Amino acid sequence: MSTAAPTVTSGAVLADLLPASTATRARVRDAALVAGGAVITGLAAQIAIPVPGSPVPVTGQTFAALLVGASLGARRGLLSLALYALVGMAGVPWFAGGASGAGGATFGYVLGMLLAGTVVGALARRGGDRGVLRTAATMAAGNVVIYAVGVPYLALSTGMSFGQAVAVGMVPFLIGDALKTALAMGALPTAWKLAG
Repeated sequence: MSTAAPTVTSGAVLADLLPASTATRARVRDAALVAGGAVITGLAAQIAIPVPGSPVPVTGQTFAALLVGASLGARRGLLSLALYALVGMAGVPWFAGGASGAGGATFGYVLGMLLAGTVVGALARRGGDRGVLRTAATMAAGNVVIYAVGVPYLALSTGMSFGQAVAVGMVPFLIGDALKTALAMGALPTAWKLAG
C-alpha cells in the first residue's frame, strides 16, 4: 500500500491530489468526488434569497458549481453537475429553494452550470485556479457561460424580451458574482499553497 503524497503536476486539479494506489481505488475516489460535488451543489442551492421583480433567486448554487468544476476538473465536474441536474429533474428537491423538475424559468441556469463547470474545470487543469488573477478570470468565464445559457432560457420560458431577461436574470446578480469570485480568489490559490 502506497502512502506517498501525490506529486503536483501542472495539469492537475485539486481532486488529483487525493491519493489512489490502484485503478479501482481511483474509480471509487472519482465516483465519491462526483457524488459529493452533486450533493454540495444541491445543498448550496438551498441558500436562496428571492430578488424582488425576478423569478431568479440569489443562491449559493452557482458558486458551488464553479468550485466543483475547478476542484474536480472538466470530466468529473461535468459528471457531478450532470448528476445534480438529473437527480433534480427526477424529483429530488435540491434545485434553488427546494425546487425540482425540468422546464422551470430558472432551469437554464442549471444547464449553464453544467457547461460552466466543464469550462472552469478545463481552465483549472491549465492552472486557472492557482493564482488570484487567474482564478478571477476563470470564475468570470464560468459566470459568462451560466448567463449565456440561463438568460436566453429565462426569456424563452417566460415570454420576456431578451433585454428584460438580462435586467431581471443577470444584472441584479453581478455584485453577488463579484463577491463569490473574490471568495474563490482566496480559497483556490490558498488550497494549492496548502497542498504544497
